Amino acid sequence: QVQLAESGGGLVQAGGSLRLSCAASGRTFSSYIIGWFRQAPGKEREFVAAISASGGATYYADSVKGRFTISRDNAKKTVYLQMNSLKPDDTAVYYCATKTGYYSYSSSWYDYWGQGTQVTVSS
Repeated sequence: QVQLAESGGGLVQAGGSLRLSCAASGRTFSSYIIGWFRQAPGKEREFVAAISASGGATYYADSVKGRFTISRDNAKKTVYLQMNSLKPDDTAVYYCATKTGYYSYSSSWYDYWGQGTQVTVSS
């Protein structure tokens, strides 16, 4: 079993940056794909980015490509989401989650989830 804890959210002006962290417990962290998802009020949860177990492959939603960067440090059992050029549309609760096997952008395939961290971007 894996436990995840997100941190790093907050209030930022449009054009600003934040770095989210997803810290994990458990021995098998380095075998998991990690995905970031977000959910805005009244909207469905949507895929943001994912990273392979080794960190060698990354995947992004079109809406964040070029602005967000996902990375991981398996020694620290932590995945990061660097968010630059933030827009008001990026306002949401951000979640990280684990997945075994192959990459997917569908949240239904992810197993363990953190509690989320709020990101608010003011215009």
